[in-house]
Amino acid sequence: MTNQEKMDALKERAKKIEAGGGEKAIAKLHASGRLTARERLALLFDKGSFVELYKFVEHRCTNFGMGTKEIPGEGVVTGYGSVDGRTVFAYAQDFGMMGGSLGEMHATKIVKCLEQATKVGCPVVGMNDSGGARIHEAVDALAGYGRIFYKNTMASGVIPQICAIMGPSAGGAVYSPALMDFVYMVKKDYAQMFITGPLVVKSVTGEEVSAVELGGAITHNQKSGNSHFVADSDEDCICQIKQLLSYLPSSHNERPPVIACDDPVDRREEKLNTIVPESSKRPYDMKKLIKLVVDHGEIYESQSLFAQNIITCFARMDGSPVGIIANQPLAMAGCLDINASDKAARFIRFCDCFNVPILTFVDVPGYLPGINQEFGGIIRHGAKLLYAYPEATVPKITIVIRKAYGGAYLGMCSSEAGADMVIAWPTAEIAVMGADGAANIIFRNEPDDLKQQKKEEYIEEFATPYQAAARGMVGQVIEPSETRPVIISALKMLEDKEDERPYKKHGNIPL
Repeated sequence: MTNQEKMDALKERAKKIEAGGGEKAIAKLHASGRLTARERLALLFDKGSFVELYKFVEHRCTNFGMGTKEIPGEGVVTGYGSVDGRTVFAYAQDFGMMGGSLGEMHATKIVKCLEQATKVGCPVVGMNDSGGARIHEAVDALAGYGRIFYKNTMASGVIPQICAIMGPSAGGAVYSPALMDFVYMVKKDYAQMFITGPLVVKSVTGEEVSAVELGGAITHNQKSGNSHFVADSDEDCICQIKQLLSYLPSSHNERPPVIACDDPVDRREEKLNTIVPESSKRPYDMKKLIKLVVDHGEIYESQSLFAQNIITCFARMDGSPVGIIANQPLAMAGCLDINASDKAARFIRFCDCFNVPILTFVDVPGYLPGINQEFGGIIRHGAKLLYAYPEATVPKITIVIRKAYGGAYLGMCSSEAGADMVIAWPTAEIAVMGADGAANIIFRNEPDDLKQQKKEEYIEEFATPYQAAARGMVGQVIEPSETRPVIISALKMLEDKEDERPYKKHGNIPL
């Protein structure tokens, strides 16, 4: 064979692999509203930048007639390219080729993608669309999942790992997404994630449930909390992933990317002076408050449908990314419960891994009381938040808006829990418990004609930020309209913060 013939053979072989499952398989995917693996990657990467790796990998299974079965590219496309000019690695499973099933060599391609991304310090994006393990390969497929889980764990905290559920993901396939930092799900019937499907559930428990009800995007974004973002389509999902990447550094060795900002640093927002109601029993929208403070009112919220009593989102201050945790008075009065504690603690730890400063907006009346919370382990789950904040070494700024009561205030990053700067509004109420309830206990034996007077005097003195400020627990008490410039000033001051910690293998977070 001449050199030219060899080059022609190379092109022919590559063309066959790039055709994937063929025209019929592609048409079937498109009819269901899905894109192919290669189409998804083309949307993610800057035009012409994608470099495919391990294109010619083949399976080596001979069981059950697999010896003569061709699966182009082993049902998964892997490689790297640039996203808005920054290098990112990605893999996309192709349901059009044997259902995107995972075998030994399919797993090997994903493992190599994770290995190389970790080695060079670049984010990795996984696009899951697979019928699960390739049962023809038995334990080889099972071991493939194990190798992927190991690489996910080794990459954790080193590079951002993002997964998109863009098709079925069942059994062992769900655990790689669960080990990654953020999970997206497309809000279509074809995107599902569960350990066991509806038929198994019915056979074991007798419960009847559809695949979408059991493992669809709304279920995992609203009920289980297994997913962090919901997307309307493949295109919307990829657009959102690019938005998330814009807030993140490429690895733990870098700071988040700063962009030019024309929102004035010294902008005073007079609306903040009236956003908190006169009565502490009345709610308000914390998201609206946050948007009045951050650059151009733009936030990107994680788990917006789950544990809505707490907000976790990314934003920018003077062009620099920040992670924000905030109580939401519109949901359960902003109480901390099991799900809110888990949600916030995970977000805090991610921000700390990747050098994203943390802003905490506090309006918390306490931990949610009740038998279900106590039996469900609110003590253990609440302790995750108490652990995550002190463990974090990034700049931590706490802004007390209104209620800041008892252990829940400590859980929301008080100065004692490791905040570098605590800023309070005049509307702040920092106390061991609600002033009204405390007064009822303290003055319960007073005559009725004196009880109300003493109660009002107590509230006037203790339902304020000034007791805490007098003891150095609050660094600044400010007019609400000054919040933006004060926070930006504090972030600048903390930019080169160093936080020495004792050497240890790792801590033991109360999981």
